[in-house]
Amino acid sequence: MLICKNICKAYDDGNTKVSILNNLNLEIKSGESISIIGASGSGKSTLLHVLSSLDRADSGDIILDNLFLSEINENELCKIRLRKIGFIYQFHHLINELTVKENIALPLMIDKKNKSEISSSVNKVIEQVDLKKRENFQIEKLSGGERQRVAIARSIVHDPKIIFADEPTGNLDKNNARNIFALLNDLANYNKSSLLMATHDLDIASKLNKSLILENGTLIEGNI
Repeated sequence: MLICKNICKAYDDGNTKVSILNNLNLEIKSGESISIIGASGSGKSTLLHVLSSLDRADSGDIILDNLFLSEINENELCKIRLRKIGFIYQFHHLINELTVKENIALPLMIDKKNKSEISSSVNKVIEQVDLKKRENFQIEKLSGGERQRVAIARSIVHDPKIIFADEPTGNLDKNNARNIFALLNDLANYNKSSLLMATHDLDIASKLNKSLILENGTLIEGNI
């Protein structure tokens, strides 16, 4: 479903070029869940941004649903992200001026879906994340766990082929983290979406189909 071959990515810090990803290879099957673990600064976020097309690799191929992302212009990439990709950040990046319902609806609104389709999809996912009683609340009135549930709902409302989650439980206490992970994993399974999650929580990582360690810019099988 997602294949990447010989992915390289480096950044220029002003003095030297710092290599982050080195000829990295990965294959994610449809419906598969994979955790990416690694030390702080190892490049986990960079990897997710590159694979999800939020950033460009310097070289190598990323193939999503038989589409070579490196050969697609930015306008087409935006459409792919709107229709095939969900992304959850550690810092949820919700819009405070919008309600819960409006935040969740954003991907569908940007994709110019009709009002009835938007309403149906949003109402369904709000029920799934148990936020019906909060649907008209402003974001600032929600707890940290509730905000992350909104972020999860926004990432799945368009039934993506693959969900990228970048430390989605990193800012939550242990109990909230377990609940948010369980919700995300259940929804990914329900929607038959693949899930790639960067996390430092080994307990959470061990519950996914496969765990990989990002080390020296490449991925190795993890035993956790």
